[in-house]
Amino acid sequence: MLRERQRKGFKGQTALYVLLLAATLALMVALSRCDRPISQALDRPSGGDTLDVAIEYSPITFYSYDDTLGGYDYDLLRLIAAHSGRPMKFHPIVTLSRGLQGLNDSTYDILVAQYPMTAAGRESYLFTQPIYIDKQVLVQQASTGVKRQLQLAGDTVWVVKGSPMKERIEGLSRELGDTIHVAFDPTHGAEQLMLRVAAGEIKFAVVNRSIARLMARRVQGLDISVDISLSQFQSWVLRKDNRVLCDSLNRWLNDIKAHKTEFEQLNTRYLQDTQPQ
Repeated sequence: MLRERQRKGFKGQTALYVLLLAATLALMVALSRCDRPISQALDRPSGGDTLDVAIEYSPITFYSYDDTLGGYDYDLLRLIAAHSGRPMKFHPIVTLSRGLQGLNDSTYDILVAQYPMTAAGRESYLFTQPIYIDKQVLVQQASTGVKRQLQLAGDTVWVVKGSPMKERIEGLSRELGDTIHVAFDPTHGAEQLMLRVAAGEIKFAVVNRSIARLMARRVQGLDISVDISLSQFQSWVLRKDNRVLCDSLNRWLNDIKAHKTEFEQLNTRYLQDTQPQ
């Protein structure tokens, strides 16, 4: 009887994962309009003093629920806009690669996404001062049983296309003296990668711990206990030729941090233990 209940419970969880994945994929189709070609009028630079901000859908960065918009980065940027008097236009994006493309061709001034600061990234882009501290973790089904990075040798892990997490996995391969294959998802973000793992569509994914923790509370059966990287700074990304704006953002961030009540409320609401010390 107990075994039969466990079997039914497992089937119920699997069905739930599949439904979640299907719902998410349907949502991605609807949100794909946010990744429309630059030639369309609504995805052109605003001009004037308005800053065009590409902001990634994720439980930490930016989300919509009913008629409410929120997210740590979204709320922090709104605080900056209010204190600095600089207007901002938000361009929600689904894929990191789309945001990088728009940043490179000057459609966007700022990219706000799960893009950890790395040495290779700093060769191509400017980064603001750290917004918070994060790290990358392995996402797997709890039944998979990987407990150490060494056990990934010869296997394949999935990351979001354009993510610098690829660099960390390649570095880990060299440290292990064996190959960890990297596959790229061009159409989904970190949240959807985790749902693909939960549904059994892929075996492993690597995402930021902040997102992984939130998702693991909502979707049962996931294991996020294996660290893939050390702690890394999470910052906002700008083009190399936009040093003046980068300096302004850093100054505005310091101004916001000086208003401790607002800043601490924001950290408590979204990040808890992930903000810089």
